[in-house]
Amino acid sequence: MDRTEPRLITSVERGIATVVIANPAKRNAMTTAMWRSLPELLERLAADPAVRVLVLTGAGDTFCAGADISALRESADGSPGLTSGVTVEAEEALAAFPRPTLAAVRGYCVGGGSQLAAACDLRFAEEGASFGVTPANLGIVYSASSTRRLVALVGPGTAKHLLFSGELIGTERALRTGLVDEVLPPGGLDKRVEEYVRLLASRSQLTQAAAKEFTAGRTDRDAHWAAEERGSTDTAEGVAAFLERRAPRFTYTTAPTR
Repeated sequence: MDRTEPRLITSVERGIATVVIANPAKRNAMTTAMWRSLPELLERLAADPAVRVLVLTGAGDTFCAGADISALRESADGSPGLTSGVTVEAEEALAAFPRPTLAAVRGYCVGGGSQLAAACDLRFAEEGASFGVTPANLGIVYSASSTRRLVALVGPGTAKHLLFSGELIGTERALRTGLVDEVLPPGGLDKRVEEYVRLLASRSQLTQAAAKEFTAGRTDRDAHWAAEERGSTDTAEGVAAFLERRAPRFTYTTAPTR
């Protein structure tokens, strides 16, 4: 494969899956093929019991400048299918990933890039990053699910500002409004992300998986998670490790949910 060809680069190391958006010629814009390949890629990673955390980032100094706009002209019927179709499918697949996900953002995180970052559980950004939700620049209707996810993060006022104007905001405002969770100084993002995801990988997947569902608003799984807790050794291991003053060795593995 040509190393300059737009693609998603995947690696798994010590329980951490990393997905890199790579399209350097267009600031890591997502092509239609990249959008379509993401759900299958995530499904493979979710099926791998060795994967405990997923990091989404961009190649070089940009996270993702959005969807490749040229794809809109290339659609057979001229309709903006990227917004209502494959982008939402990819976003939903990322949001449904059964283990913790973190977007590591530097540079531009715009349009479809913001859509993907918002679908992650957490977002860490390097100072100087720029965020924008830009369908108003193109006359595109932002999907209902994407809008609800944005509102849940930043509230209706900021969501309206971003959607109405398409204006880019910096890391200070993104942190203040809840669009990002941490801002790191230049050169500090990679180290902080590595330390943090190692920490996540050492924690109980049982706790994380239940918390992920409950914080998303799911209300029909209390009995399921109570049964999972009873059938797991994680609680006993956590208590024993605490009393013995050692690091716990959790063994619960989260299976993909349907």
